[in-house]
Amino acid sequence: MEISIVLLVLFLLVSGGLILNIITSIWCYRDSLRQGNSKEYSLLWLVATLFFPVVGVIIYLIIRK
Repeated sequence: MEISIVLLVLFLLVSGGLILNIITSIWCYRDSLRQGNSKEYSLLWLVATLFFPVVGVIIYLIIRK
């Protein structure tokens, strides 16, 4: 009983983190396009933030300005 609750909480945390990662990656892609960058450059940011979520978003926010 206790293990199933722990597994459920762990599953919800991982699922939430994955969804948040996908949302921030899509936001970086769209924002990069809105800033006037090329599709290739925006796609690079999409891939970078998918594989390196926290570091990628931080670097994007620094470079963006």
